[in-house]
Amino acid sequence: HEREREAETQEEGGTDLNLLLECLKYQMDNPFSQKEALVTIHSICQQNSNAGVYFREIGGLMFIKNLAKSSEHSMVKEAALYTLGAVAEQSVYCQQTLCTSELFEDLTSFLTNNDSNTNLKRMTVYVILVLVSNNRSGQTLVRETGCITVLTQLFRTVLSKYELDLSDKNTFQSYQLWSSVCSTLCVCVNNPQNDENQMLCCSLFPHANDWLINCIKPEVIRPICSFIGLTLANNTYVQKYFISVGGLDVLSQVLVQLESDSHKTLSSAKLAVVVTKTVDACIADNPTFGIILSKYQIVSKLLTLLLHESLDSGEKFSIILTLGHCTEDCGKEHALKESWPLNWSL
Repeated sequence: HEREREAETQEEGGTDLNLLLECLKYQMDNPFSQKEALVTIHSICQQNSNAGVYFREIGGLMFIKNLAKSSEHSMVKEAALYTLGAVAEQSVYCQQTLCTSELFEDLTSFLTNNDSNTNLKRMTVYVILVLVSNNRSGQTLVRETGCITVLTQLFRTVLSKYELDLSDKNTFQSYQLWSSVCSTLCVCVNNPQNDENQMLCCSLFPHANDWLINCIKPEVIRPICSFIGLTLANNTYVQKYFISVGGLDVLSQVLVQLESDSHKTLSSAKLAVVVTKTVDACIADNPTFGIILSKYQIVSKLLTLLLHESLDSGEKFSIILTLGHCTEDCGKEHALKESWPLNWSL
């Protein structure tokens, strides 16, 4: 009986998708109806992973892709892109179908078009993220089409002020776009690791450093640390470049500030662990870089942070791992000397 009900449900969903596709085709002069149909298609495909595959088979995926490009209405473009991303996220088959140079070029055009509003750009970035996630061919296409270059430019320009007032509607929308760009750049370089994309993205390190110095807020620190950590992970060349532009010094300064603030606020302690993980990603393969941390007394700062009662076992493990890499190649005497005041108090 359960199988029969499942089959009936799938059949009903298929019928609905056929009708909705017809609605899209015959409502070209009614953007509101098209948007409503797209939202419904999105809902059906989200509830049933097989629905997206069926929708692809009846030509719906390609129709929506073309609709996103040809429609004159921003609301239709946004809804079409959101639906494409959602369907591709549910099905690797749909992801592979959409993963073409043509679509990446269209997406790049949306991002560079002055007429594209912030929300349309955010939906565009979402589709790019889905196409590149866990997909080597997507990572290659995002680079070969120049799309990743546009993403790096957005990373630099979307947020123009360090005073981030997220209560302001326009600022919040810009922040959402910037955050999406950060997440997308992260998947461009990681899982699978992509050395070529890492090399391209490391040009953003100086800009990331400026933000870390001037805006110690969770909304900025977390995405930037994720971006830095994944961009330099397991890549000695990129790690050396990060250090050459003062990245490890900046991370150390931020960590010192957050550790100091952690005595007053729990959020600072949690954020300090995020920065600690990024420091570890930088020195894990190159323990000799740990000597740079000594001038900021990072070992003693980490030991103090380790005693923070609010941190869970996973966070403390991250600190211990970083401590190991910090002291691995910088000399036992120096490490003990730096941490001696804390050891004495213990």
